[in-house]
Amino acid sequence: MSHVIPKFVKQWNVIKGEGFDSLQYSEQPLPEIGDSHVLVRLEAASLNYRDLVIAQGKTAHAVAPNVIPGSDGAGTVVAVGKHVRRFAPGDRVVTAFFQDFIGGRYQPSTSLSTLGGALDGTFRTYGAFNEQGLVRIPPSLSFLEASTLTCAGVTAWSALFGLSDYRVTAGKWVLTQGTGGVSVFALQFAKAVGARVIATTGSNEKVEFLKSLGADYVMNYKEDAQWGTTARAVTGGEGVDHVVEVSGPASMAQSLKAVKVDGVIDIVGYLGGSTGDQPGFSDAFTNRCIVRPIAVGSRTLLEDLCRAVEANPEKLRPVIDSRVFRLDQLKEACEYQWSGQHKGKVCIEIS
Repeated sequence: MSHVIPKFVKQWNVIKGEGFDSLQYSEQPLPEIGDSHVLVRLEAASLNYRDLVIAQGKTAHAVAPNVIPGSDGAGTVVAVGKHVRRFAPGDRVVTAFFQDFIGGRYQPSTSLSTLGGALDGTFRTYGAFNEQGLVRIPPSLSFLEASTLTCAGVTAWSALFGLSDYRVTAGKWVLTQGTGGVSVFALQFAKAVGARVIATTGSNEKVEFLKSLGADYVMNYKEDAQWGTTARAVTGGEGVDHVVEVSGPASMAQSLKAVKVDGVIDIVGYLGGSTGDQPGFSDAFTNRCIVRPIAVGSRTLLEDLCRAVEANPEKLRPVIDSRVFRLDQLKEACEYQWSGQHKGKVCIEIS
């Protein structure tokens, strides 16, 4: 199949500015394709909290000047460099978040290969990516669905299955927070292996949504300030095996009350803010649990996730918010996700 390769690309860049007004949309020359690179016509992308704080200039991590934002993307291969062996034109691919983190343990240098931060990302019509930073899309998924796997999907997968001695299995208790991408994926993954899930939300409107995904017990943390104690009571007093912690200092104290001795708190982010009263050394010692920050995951984990999705596509099909935006509506999409109205992943249709 032959593909027409354009000379120009429509893209967003992060320039100096206030809030989401720092995002600038323009048409630029097509990037050169290196010998080990794959040119992808991007069909879809999805938003992450990381993308929002990068656009707002609030991230603590290194960001390249005028970077093209976007951590997640999926599309079609249209051309390959002369040294590329893993892909051919016509292949459907999803981007890996770390472009050179294939497997093994995370290393500090890995942060230099993040899409949408250190390297140009996916909020554009075409992009050239290293062949090692791409994975084939499960045939059962659409481009929109596949675009959600890169960060949120792999992060949730790593949280629940990334520690060999603490993998979530049937009968275990998992606590998730909210209705964002990582939390929804974690709920789906936990239920798929027969685990029991306690979910929190700040909106009574979202209680039924979480129950529809299989949550065994749902509570509104705005109405129950001691939700960690409540979660422990739900488990019969023993505590939960895994807490997928997405809010940060705002909820960590309650997560410690919820987790069992020798349980795991997987720190995913800080949606509730990065400042405030934070549990300290004595709290960790008292609870005797593992507190484990998650740095998304490797390409190998993304490949594992894709195989799992393909083996059980209906249980593990990504949940996409009902509002899907066009590429030129990126600012509107960012405002929508920032407002917290979404359920599942907020996606961008590019093609």
